[in-house]
Amino acid sequence: MPTPDFILELRKYVGHAPLWLSGVTAVVFNEAGELLLAQRAETGRWGLVSGILEPGEQPAQAVLREICEETGVEARVERLSSFWAGDPMVIFSNGDQVQFLDLTFRCAYVSGDARAADDENTAVGWFAADALPVLKDTHQRRLEHARAREGSPYFVV
Repeated sequence: MPTPDFILELRKYVGHAPLWLSGVTAVVFNEAGELLLAQRAETGRWGLVSGILEPGEQPAQAVLREICEETGVEARVERLSSFWAGDPMVIFSNGDQVQFLDLTFRCAYVSGDARAADDENTAVGWFAADALPVLKDTHQRRLEHARAREGSPYFVV
């Protein structure tokens, strides 16, 4: 995932010290009930579309931006399905340390042909519930909380 400019600026002052970042994740379903997934360029793993909020950006707007930027798909937000703090500390290969607060949204397909629309992904596709690739544990949990069309968001008490 390319590092957003505002984080690069912060890193000039804090180096590799821990940063608390807000992230968004999209669980996008089409009319057939298939799930939109992207294959990450840096790991080769399939996963949900996700990204980092930019300064001044609203979370629901950010998730729609990420969907379009990464997959070429236009979607609409149906609901916030979960939010929680991620692993205590993620350390990237360059030494940068972060912890994410993730807001996951259930979204519905509106238009567009799914494709790898940026260099973050090598492939994008729609998957039936019984034909999903192996997902990271955190993505699987986010998907489970987003399956319901209605309901209160999941959060850790």
